[in-house]
Amino acid sequence: MNRILSAFKKIKSPYLRYSILGFLCIFTLLLIFLLSINIGLWGTIPSKKELSSFQYQVASEVFTSDSVLIGKYYLNDRQPIVYEEFPEHLLQALVSIEDERFYEHSGVDFPSLFRVGVKTVIMGDESSGGGSTLTQQLAKNLYPRKDRNNTNIIVDKIKEMIISKRLERLYTKEEILTHYLNTVSFGDNTFGIESAALKFFNVRTENLNLLQAATLVGMLKATYSYNPRIFPEKSRIRRNLVLTTMKNNGFIANDELENLQASPLQLDYREYDYNSGLAPYFREEVRKQMLFWIKQQNESGNELNIYTSGLKIYTTLHYEMQKLAEEVMVDHMAKLQQEFEKSYGQNAPWLKDDKFLRKMARQTSAYKNLKKQGLEETQIMDSIKQTKRKMTLASWDGDIEKQASTMDSLQHYLKFLNTGSLALNPETGEVLTWVGGINFKHFKYDHISQSKRQVGSTFKPIVYTAALEQGIEPCTYFSAQEVAYENLKGWSPSNSGEKDEAYLNYSMEEGLSNSVNTIAVKVLEKTGIDNVLAQAQKMGITAELPNQPSLALGTGEIKITELAKAYTSYLNKGKSVEPFIIKSISDRNDSVLARFEPKNDDKAAFSEENGQIMLEMMKSTVNKGTASRIRTTYGLSNDIAGKTGTTQNNKDAWFVALTPKLVHITWVGLDNHEIGFKSTNLGQGANAALPLFALWYQKLNKDSSFNKFTKAKFPPPDEGVITALDCEPVKRDGFFKRLFKNPNKKKSKKFRG
Repeated sequence: MNRILSAFKKIKSPYLRYSILGFLCIFTLLLIFLLSINIGLWGTIPSKKELSSFQYQVASEVFTSDSVLIGKYYLNDRQPIVYEEFPEHLLQALVSIEDERFYEHSGVDFPSLFRVGVKTVIMGDESSGGGSTLTQQLAKNLYPRKDRNNTNIIVDKIKEMIISKRLERLYTKEEILTHYLNTVSFGDNTFGIESAALKFFNVRTENLNLLQAATLVGMLKATYSYNPRIFPEKSRIRRNLVLTTMKNNGFIANDELENLQASPLQLDYREYDYNSGLAPYFREEVRKQMLFWIKQQNESGNELNIYTSGLKIYTTLHYEMQKLAEEVMVDHMAKLQQEFEKSYGQNAPWLKDDKFLRKMARQTSAYKNLKKQGLEETQIMDSIKQTKRKMTLASWDGDIEKQASTMDSLQHYLKFLNTGSLALNPETGEVLTWVGGINFKHFKYDHISQSKRQVGSTFKPIVYTAALEQGIEPCTYFSAQEVAYENLKGWSPSNSGEKDEAYLNYSMEEGLSNSVNTIAVKVLEKTGIDNVLAQAQKMGITAELPNQPSLALGTGEIKITELAKAYTSYLNKGKSVEPFIIKSISDRNDSVLARFEPKNDDKAAFSEENGQIMLEMMKSTVNKGTASRIRTTYGLSNDIAGKTGTTQNNKDAWFVALTPKLVHITWVGLDNHEIGFKSTNLGQGANAALPLFALWYQKLNKDSSFNKFTKAKFPPPDEGVITALDCEPVKRDGFFKRLFKNPNKKKSKKFRG
């Protein structure tokens, strides 16, 4: 030290002496500044221990039964992968454009920093790359900057250099590349190369070709400006720059570069969005069931999170079947909507019924908010009708942007028909298709998992099953004559047929296949309401059903899933099976956490013979009864049984299809129970609901991969079943009985069921 001071004093020039002194002061201050950052005075810097054990927030994935990824649950959309899954050309592209000396430096590349200062800042050469190394960028990915002012940028840069040095001492170059590519942002809450590859090209990272890899790497400079979906031309130019740097680094031959750069930009964009994509209603139900399962697991000491734990959820859904079901739904429901609106014309209740509209308006949040502010009814209604704002309204031709009032929106949505359809494997209960509504973005209510509607005539098979179980022979005849039941205030169920029906007596098979209401009530009366309720419970229906004669006509409100469970018993020798949607759950390392098995009832709800009889009756419904359009209009020759259903005032249309390998249930109606179809011709189950099955099955028939479903045959019925059903379908009253019967007069009696 003394020698240094002695040498300093020998400097005769005061300017040189003060310059050296100034330099030493600046150097000392800079050193103190760097040390202050290093010890955490400007914010903590992660320790080696923390850096060696960081965990990603990983999205959970939802797969179909045929292993197609259909959805994700996440806070940050990220699926980490291992180094071996990165194609070599991806790594070459990344290093070429982002960090040419990656394999030579130890976290901070000072020559590159100098190069950037000269070439980029002074000469404006964009191809020179950035000053930050990939290791520094990884540090920024792991610990994002919080402030953007100039002072903090300097501090952040130094912090990232310190973290980079620590990372380089902890990890190999391959591990740093792996962490970087798993954490880097591609915009729109998409993190990591795997999520980006799936989103923009619908392929896994390991299957990215050179052009795709170069496109994604090119995005890293500015994820929005070089987004290939938003700015395809800018993205293509950036991709070609990446290819040029690869050529400059010896990864691409000169003669290959020109052909590659001339190639068009081709995307297969798939956004794993909550509101869009395949099976959104199904994915939401999976999410709800997963949250319940995770809650149970965490009560046992686990720390699982559906949004961050990277769970892999394997479901029962069949990808192609679901895709076809959604296509058919859009096609049929769009046409039916047009017919529905045309049938009402300008006198529709959502247009002309002021009392109804006022009632509906009072249920809106806009009305309730204005009411809280103390406004009078007239003022509230004026505001609801006249105050307009920009809205996005749903339509079958796509979303509509327009200026609309609350009343305009209300009237727009009141008219929409909706639907719910479900297909499942009757042996296992595995749900194969799930269409919970017409548009998840605008209609979140799921008509499979949430809705309970009157099931109409689809309940009649349960009534007839109970009758058989009580010993009533299938060839028992019941009069179709309308009856006014004295002890039920003159309640008188009627049929849609001719008055001549009063002279007709139907066998049970004919009564069911033609869905004759008067017959169903008389079968219920002879069977006993309590016996029918008990039969429904045995078949898996837990909903509270009305203990009254209208039960025969399906006035009970039942979920689609419960109705499906009941119908599986007809294909399982009387044993119903619970529908389920999740087969297994694995962690991020593919270790299985849970498996879910079918839940079949141990005890049959009815005899095997009676089950065969009921199946034959429902085959008759398709072959010559209310569901005969299956054969005549849609030309389906497959083995199919089924039952149509239409509720009072045409508010609910149903169709249940049974095939040897499928149970398919469809409901169509309006969310508002006060509006029904204008006519039975339009709103009956055979017209509104049945086509959703028939059109779907037509598509299945055209694809040989579905032969195991479409070519399957029902086992032949036993001889005893054939004998039990061997009778005239209809008997006409004799001459003298017809002579003394007035077909225009209802028979009056007491209901004794």
